[in-house]
Amino acid sequence: MTKITIATRKSELAMWQARHAEALLRRAHPGIEIELLPMVTKGDIILDQPLAEIGGKGLFLKELEKALLNGDADIAVHSMKDVPMEDAPGLEVEVLLGRANPFDALLDRAGRGLDDLPAGARVGTSSLRRQCQLRALRPDLELADLRGNVNTRIRKLEEGEYDAIILACAGLERLGLERYITQTLEPPRWLPAATQGTIGIQNREGDQRVRELLKPLGDPASTLRTRAERAVATALQGSCQVPLAVYATLTGDRLDLSGLVGTPDGATVLRSDHDGPASDADSIAERVTADLVGQGAAEIIASLGSARGR
Repeated sequence: MTKITIATRKSELAMWQARHAEALLRRAHPGIEIELLPMVTKGDIILDQPLAEIGGKGLFLKELEKALLNGDADIAVHSMKDVPMEDAPGLEVEVLLGRANPFDALLDRAGRGLDDLPAGARVGTSSLRRQCQLRALRPDLELADLRGNVNTRIRKLEEGEYDAIILACAGLERLGLERYITQTLEPPRWLPAATQGTIGIQNREGDQRVRELLKPLGDPASTLRTRAERAVATALQGSCQVPLAVYATLTGDRLDLSGLVGTPDGATVLRSDHDGPASDADSIAERVTADLVGQGAAEIIASLGSARGR
């Protein structure tokens, strides 16, 4: 009997994602034996500092990647927005599941939308991308860091630590918590993180047995959109340490790709949008990147790197 071990973080959302991948594997391969390997990562432990200050979202992957490399697990299940733009040596992420809701959500204790929040309202988010767009749209709000799992963040909102918070729609919907959403923040006014809402399956390079098992799980549309978004993010050295948003839509055989780079204070927000045949996804991504660079994106990214180094 074929057996596969899935490495996953222990959070409720991560476990949901791992069980979702497990269900798809069982559907594709009846009789397969599957074991979950829940793990705690450094990103789960360090909750009192913004991710941008302690090494970025890659902190959610390291322990899982070690389990893959030493043979304790065959695959690892990740939120793609947590996956660094470069594959870890010896590992690959080739299989992407169907994309869930990619947008951000505003959760407000009084049920208000973004435009209706009073001046000085305290909004929780540690994402520089979200902070940039919030400050550009509502410079009169007070922004505060927000860490912890989804339920912890909602509890902090309900206890009055924040007037409102911003979370990913996908995580809320996967956990059955969409009732807390008071407004969905959508393009073109607001752009999500590259690959937000997409689950990726990581495995060892050259592991043909696992590759064959995973092949039926891949979603072509999700894969095309994800690779276009990551192409822009990679070219712009995107990470959680840069206010960067990229979003692709696929309508028939047409791909539309939007990108945003800004400063954390929201004073500067650069935007670009290009479209074309989906078969030209790489060149569309190159045009978006070149457009943003031409507007000054490289200088913004370099200045943020210099600031971190001081």
